[in-house]
Amino acid sequence: MPALVSGVNSGSKHRKLTGYNFYRDVLGSPKYVLAPMVDQSELAWRILCRRYGAQLTYTPMINAKIFVESHKQRSSHFDIPSGEEGSSSHLPIPSSPFSSPNSPLSSLDRPLIVQFCANNPTYLLQAAQLVEPYCDAVDINFGCPQDIARRGRYGSYLQDDWKLVFELINTLHKNLSIPVTAKFRVFPSIEKTVEYAKMMESAGAQILACHGRTREQRGHNTGLASYAHIAAVKRAVSVPVFANGNILFHADIQRCLDETGADGVMVAEAGLYNPLIFQGCGDGTPYQTSFIFESTSALIPPTPVPLYTYQKATYLPSPHLSLEYLSIVRGLKTRTALSAVKGHLFKLLRPALGVHTDLRARLGSVRGGGGSKEGDEEALAEYEGIVREVAERLEPMMKEVANKPIDELVVIDEATGLPVLPCWLAQPYFRPLPSIPRSKSAQPTSP
Repeated sequence: MPALVSGVNSGSKHRKLTGYNFYRDVLGSPKYVLAPMVDQSELAWRILCRRYGAQLTYTPMINAKIFVESHKQRSSHFDIPSGEEGSSSHLPIPSSPFSSPNSPLSSLDRPLIVQFCANNPTYLLQAAQLVEPYCDAVDINFGCPQDIARRGRYGSYLQDDWKLVFELINTLHKNLSIPVTAKFRVFPSIEKTVEYAKMMESAGAQILACHGRTREQRGHNTGLASYAHIAAVKRAVSVPVFANGNILFHADIQRCLDETGADGVMVAEAGLYNPLIFQGCGDGTPYQTSFIFESTSALIPPTPVPLYTYQKATYLPSPHLSLEYLSIVRGLKTRTALSAVKGHLFKLLRPALGVHTDLRARLGSVRGGGGSKEGDEEALAEYEGIVREVAERLEPMMKEVANKPIDELVVIDEATGLPVLPCWLAQPYFRPLPSIPRSKSAQPTSP
């Protein structure tokens, strides 16, 4: 296990915890982890996901150079002045009764890891020092496979420059009072992937998040993540490992843990379509409950909301989750980008909008008010009205089958063999993968 190292920049007289001591004593041994996602793992969404079982969350990826140089843009990436991002204060709105008992519900935004992309150690350190008092660790993105990362020379496009990767990690390891972690993609070769991970550990990374896909596996070529690569990394290093890839349903999380031996599972896109991805339901007995929110807009009335259970996992109607998310957005001082709000609503409501295509078009046509607070409120009110109309249209469908077991309402997708739930429920979205054989260790496949 890595030794304790001194924090030198925050004035702390204490030595920081590393490796499993950090994972256990600071983070609380999380196994349900919300991944960093650009414009999608913002504060409001992190709060919603914590309510439903996420035990550790990451910020969206932040460009370190822009964060350091642009004071104007800084608060849109991580809003320190509002005092909410990275806050350990109490939630402004009561938490969900379904949330995991191990989840840090008393905290607004902790435990939290802030993720940066960078190719310059100086900019990276300056950015990390700005957020150092407001998070539990700083993560470096070595996994982004998008063209913007290639053009900017960061993310997975640094995996050919091991010297720079080592320097980026080691600079934070030596100069921060909190740990540095790293998220990366695998190489085609298991052996090279293992050596890469060991190099990151030797540089000072205290948690490794391993995405089991290569840099080339993106878009239409996404394919399956390799659990064999992740398992090999886990066996080779002495720090905690998070596994990433091939998660659609709650049951996939335990399958991933079993097959990789990882300490936690990092969920990305599947959680965007169903933030209850981390929620199991014990014996699977259906029940109802109600939600009451302290919100000036009183978005959700204190009426029973049906909770559906299927294959020992829980599902809620997508309009409810959408209104709950909007309530969080409106209850925060921290501004949520309208692009993020729209993205979340499209994903949460996707099955219902596939039926009511006119509402999908209306949702897409909502525009903000030039970035002003008043303009944002107008747009949020318009979003709320659309969501409420979705709910009204779905209600007769729900009532018609209210007495039927959910098993009778689920259909199996012929292309994938995966279950499709009723259109009023928030549920995973999956794309068929033609010409790719299905294997036990890789199904279901993530988007």
